Amino acid sequence: MIDISPVTINGYTFLAVTVLLPKTTLLAVTNDKGYIMCGALDVGLLNDKLRDRRIIAGRAVGVRTIEQLLNAPLESVTYEAEELGIHKGMIGKDALLKMI
Repeated sequence: MIDISPVTINGYTFLAVTVLLPKTTLLAVTNDKGYIMCGALDVGLLNDKLRDRRIIAGRAVGVRTIEQLLNAPLESVTYEAEELGIHKGMIGKDALLKMI
């Protein structure tokens, strides 16, 4: 099952995506500028092999719901996210607000 629903943070709307897979769930919250995602996100790949795409993203691990993703500290972020002031340890929803 795939669920896509709006999430509002401080008056800004983002899309929350939940993909139920066998034995795991993929979670992401996005807008047109960037996204945060669960542990399935490979920040190293984005920073190295896909660097030219300038992807703004952050990764939180150990989350099982969108609410947890929004409130979890980011375990890693892309170089492009760092340029926006998003950093490791920042709470997911705070990182999203930097992507406005």
